[in-house]
Amino acid sequence: MKNVKFISTCAVQKGFASAVRQNVNNYFKEQGISPKGDSTMAFKTVAMLSMYILPFLVLLCIPMNPWIGIPIVVLMGIGSAGIGMSVMHDAVHSSYSHNERLNRMLGRTIYLLGNSVFTWKMQHNVFHHAYTNIDGFDDDIAGPKIMRLSEHAPLNKFHRFQHIHAFLFYGFLTIAKLLKDFVQLWEFKKAGVIENRVNVRTEYIKMIIVKIVYLLVTIGLPILVTPFVWWQVLLGFFIMHWTAGSILSTIFQMAHIVEGAEQFRASEDGIIEKDWAVHELLTTANFARNNRFLNWYIGGLNFQIEHHLFPKICHVHYRKISPIVEKTAQEYGIPYNLKPTFTQAFMSHVRRLKELGRTPVIG
Repeated sequence: MKNVKFISTCAVQKGFASAVRQNVNNYFKEQGISPKGDSTMAFKTVAMLSMYILPFLVLLCIPMNPWIGIPIVVLMGIGSAGIGMSVMHDAVHSSYSHNERLNRMLGRTIYLLGNSVFTWKMQHNVFHHAYTNIDGFDDDIAGPKIMRLSEHAPLNKFHRFQHIHAFLFYGFLTIAKLLKDFVQLWEFKKAGVIENRVNVRTEYIKMIIVKIVYLLVTIGLPILVTPFVWWQVLLGFFIMHWTAGSILSTIFQMAHIVEGAEQFRASEDGIIEKDWAVHELLTTANFARNNRFLNWYIGGLNFQIEHHLFPKICHVHYRKISPIVEKTAQEYGIPYNLKPTFTQAFMSHVRRLKELGRTPVIG
């Protein structure tokens, strides 16, 4: 697999990359605080896990009308999405704690959705973060063929209304990953990008065990111990996953598939003529940074610029370092893409989807 290299001879771009790192590092030195998580992360972890586990225990222990079960599985979906964004995400970036054992343990909370932590790390940490919005490398803009998320991808007639139907397919993210994990691991092996990272056979065995246990607990146990019939359990399982997938997909896409977030294609030599830090600003957007509840629930993913520049810093610090990054970008004339509210960011995403669904392929 060809590697992408970021090469820039622009002194301004190099100056920004150096200055933004120094300015943010100085903030933590001056404040005398760790860039990792604090006590609020412990509280949030308990809250998110409780939002998923407690409703499930209620379903198992209290007989109820199936209609009452629907809002409960929706709450489980909200909780599982919160775990992914606010707990697992930081842990797999090693930004949750200085304790790597704790990071590994909390990174495995992705098992609560039956998904693989290894394939997530490869897709997200390695490819998405290193090659943001680069065609052929960032799987987040590849998407299923029913959607066109890259301006370099083929355009079909059914993409014309993707700004409407995309949100239906967003909900299938986590449930599709139950099977996609196996395909991704094979693709990574075939591309030769996981050599010396993992024993593929062992990882496949681990995946099978995790998914079997997950399905036995989330589907088998309710069928066994509750009055719900099998199809009601399967419907509840689907609703939970569709809720989680819709939240996760929408939040992630609002940071990169919006107006002002550029998309790139590497040269034949695998070169992007930008400094990496500048590339991250050009391909990423922040939104609703003054909305504290949203920031709390989605784990600072509305501060994606800061997250992409400093993935090892816990998200609880993003609100404080965001003005530092923005000011530094302004000083060097680098665009800082900020959508002031959630609604503005969401509508920008819709407009970008509509544009991608109708504009010709960019070579």
